[in-house]
Amino acid sequence: MTALEIAADVRSGRLTAREVLEGHLAVIGQREPELHAFNLVMVDDARAAADEVDRRVAAGDDPGPLAGVPVALKDNLCTRGVPTTCSSRILDGWRPPYDATVVTRLRGAGAVVVGKTNMDEFAMGSSTENSAFGPTRNPHDPTRVPGGSSGGSAAAVAAGFASLGLGSDTGGSIRQPAALCGVVGMKPTYGVVSRYGLVAFASSLDQIGPFASTVADAATLLEVIGGHDPMDSTSLAAPAPPVSGVLDDGVEGLRVGVVREFTGGLDNDVAARLAEAAAALEGAGAKVDDVSVPAVSYGLSAYYLIATAEASSNLARYDGVRYGLRVDAGPDGGGDVGHMNAATRAAGFGPEVKRRIMLGTYALSAGYYDAYYGQAQRVRTLIIRDLEAAYAQFDLLLSPTTPTTAFAFGAKSENPLAMYLSDVCTTPSNLAGHPAISVPFGTGDDGLPVGIQLLAPALGEPVLFRAAAALERSAPR
Repeated sequence: MTALEIAADVRSGRLTAREVLEGHLAVIGQREPELHAFNLVMVDDARAAADEVDRRVAAGDDPGPLAGVPVALKDNLCTRGVPTTCSSRILDGWRPPYDATVVTRLRGAGAVVVGKTNMDEFAMGSSTENSAFGPTRNPHDPTRVPGGSSGGSAAAVAAGFASLGLGSDTGGSIRQPAALCGVVGMKPTYGVVSRYGLVAFASSLDQIGPFASTVADAATLLEVIGGHDPMDSTSLAAPAPPVSGVLDDGVEGLRVGVVREFTGGLDNDVAARLAEAAAALEGAGAKVDDVSVPAVSYGLSAYYLIATAEASSNLARYDGVRYGLRVDAGPDGGGDVGHMNAATRAAGFGPEVKRRIMLGTYALSAGYYDAYYGQAQRVRTLIIRDLEAAYAQFDLLLSPTTPTTAFAFGAKSENPLAMYLSDVCTTPSNLAGHPAISVPFGTGDDGLPVGIQLLAPALGEPVLFRAAAALERSAPR
C-alpha cells in the first residue's frame, strides 16, 4: 500500500494505525538484521503514537493527511529524548532536548515515527559505508551499497520498513540513494523546508526532503514538512509550494533540456535509461532537446571545497565539553583542554569526517582562502548564472541521478575521488539552491534500479512534480 492509501484507510477506520505499524514492525524484524537500515527502532514510542492516532479516529477527529503512516527519520534529525547520533561516536549518548521542526510537523500530520536510520557519519559519504555503526545494505542486493549519505532512509522505504522517509541532501544525499534503492527522492528549494533541528554539515547547502515509493506520496510529504518556520532564519516566508494538485496535469508543451555535461561517463545501461526517459517525456507531449550548462562541469570541485569549509566550521562545536563523547587526555584524566579536545575528536570522528575537516580548514586558512574557498564561491555564481540561462530556454532539465547502478561494498571506499564522482550530477542543484527529484526508471543490466533526475529553477516544485509524475507513469515495469 502507498502512504496515501494507508492514511485514507486509517482515517476512514478501515484499518487501525496499530495494525499498520505492527505489519511494518514484522517486516523490520525479518530483514533489519540483514540490511541494518536503522540505528534505532523506536518500538514503544511508535506504538504509543499509533494508539494515539487510533484514539483520535475513534473520537471522530481527523489525525491529519499522514494518519498512521510509518515514517523513518535520518539520524541527523533531532528527536526529543531519543538518541540522535549522526552515525558518529562523538555524539554517543546525546539525546536532544527538542524536536526538529519537520518531526513536529510529521507528528502533527498523524505520522508514526518508527525509527532513526543509519547514514554516512555527519552525512559525509555516498554509500553509507562511513557509519560508525556499520554499513547499510541495499534491499535489492545486499552485496551492494544503498548509496548515501541517507542510505538508511532509502533502504527503509525500499524494503518496506516504512512507507515514507526523511533524509538530508547536501550534495545529492537524498537523490543518489533514492536512485540506487529504486525509490523516489526529492531535494526541495533551499529554504522551503526548515533546517531547525537538522544537525548541520554545510549550512548553505543542506536541505531536508522526502523519500517515498511514489511521486504522489512524496508530494504529500513535502507539503506536510514544508513552509515558513521562524526558528530557521533561512526559511522562506511562504507556504510550501502546492504540488499534490498538479500530478495529473501532464507535460504537454513543457520544454525539457537534457544536460549535455551529464551524459558523458555514464554506464551504458544508465545512458540507455536516460534516452528512454527523454523519449517518454517527448511521447507525453514535452518538447525535449539537448542543452549545455558549461559551469556544472566544475560543480563537483566547487562543492567539495564549499562543503568541507562549512563542515570544518560546523563541526568545531564537538569539543568534548558541551555534549556527546569526552576523552580525557592524560592516563589519570589530566591534561589541558586542548589535549582533551584533540583526544575527543581523534576518537570520536571517523576517517572521512577527519579528511573533510582537514580539507575545509586548509581551504579557509590564511593565504589559501581566496585561491580555494573564494574561488569555489565564484564558480558557484557561474553555475547559478548558467542554470538561469538554461531555464530561460527550458522549463525543466533532465539527467541521470548518478552515473552507475549500486556498486559493491569496498569498490570505491579506498578511492575518495571515485566515491565523490557519484555526486557529479546532483551537486549543482545544491550549489544553486534549486529543487530536484530522482524518479525510478527501470533497471540496469545487473537488474538493479536506475534513477532519472529532473531539475527545476527555484520554487519550481509544481512543474517538477508534474514531470516526475509523468515520468513515473511511463517508467518500465
